[in-house]
Amino acid sequence: MPRALVTGGTGFIGSHVVRRLLKEKIRVRCLIRAASNRSNLNGLEVEYVIGDLREPESLRLALRDCDWLFHAAADYRIWSRYAADMQATNVDGTRALFQAAGDVHIQKIVYTSSVAAVGRPMTDGVTGIGNETLDPTPRQLTGAYKRTKFEADRLARDFARQGLPIVIVNPAAPIGSHDIKPTPTGRIILDFLNGKMPAYIDTGMNFVDVEDVAAGHWLAAEKGRAGERYILGHKNMTLKEFLVLLAKVAKKPAPRIRIPYPIAWIAGALSTGLSTITGHEPAIPLDGVRMARTPMYYDPGKAVQELGLPQTAVETALWKAVAWFRMNGYVRS
Repeated sequence: MPRALVTGGTGFIGSHVVRRLLKEKIRVRCLIRAASNRSNLNGLEVEYVIGDLREPESLRLALRDCDWLFHAAADYRIWSRYAADMQATNVDGTRALFQAAGDVHIQKIVYTSSVAAVGRPMTDGVTGIGNETLDPTPRQLTGAYKRTKFEADRLARDFARQGLPIVIVNPAAPIGSHDIKPTPTGRIILDFLNGKMPAYIDTGMNFVDVEDVAAGHWLAAEKGRAGERYILGHKNMTLKEFLVLLAKVAKKPAPRIRIPYPIAWIAGALSTGLSTITGHEPAIPLDGVRMARTPMYYDPGKAVQELGLPQTAVETALWKAVAWFRMNGYVRS
């Protein structure tokens, strides 16, 4: 029975990857930091090893006796006071992990990139639907997270060209249970459930069930081609369409007021400016407003056709997310 090392296994996507691997009878070892919250993996038969992406020696020890590697760990924040922290984890840590994996001759590697590292075409000033053949333009790389994930994505492709057996998956906006922090997509859902979203901005994203994302990781290990990228997504929706569907699931009224972009930009600038002083996360990150200026739509057709990526309805994913947030005390009564 193969043994897989999973980084980021205590997180949202990573914990679902762990569950999928266990379902497929793969032995799982998780690289965690000493202070990591393990609650997402409670009750699962998982081996833990203490380490950090920024400590290369701990990576070599974690990979010992492993056959496969699923690298899902990342510093995933729209706003960070210190961009160097994201660089150290998302880029430098990824490089060190791939180097260690090459040293111990890992047989299969699945790297969790992001659609942030995938470009979208521009035609007559209109942004189109992104696919795996495109890299982002500088204008599309808003914020430290997108920049570092794109740099790490290119790094993975470089290592693959040198012979490392890396398959790259690029998840869209995942929805579902165990969004423990929560992620920016989960924050939209949670803010809505807690009555903190009286209005919306005119944007759009590609939404996908997080369990389908986990299945995509497994399928990438089974069927994916080294050096290739696969968008793990499902449905392109405007934010308004998403909120209307969420309102149906949660049985709450959807917001009706659309915020003009200039007003959202001013609010984001003020909120982010205050955060640079206080150090607290802004309520409205300016980078998030900038990202929302154009819809972030992607085509998951390659993963569907080559890997057999499942396509669970967004409504089903929302049911699971809403139920989990409510059952775990995230929603005010």
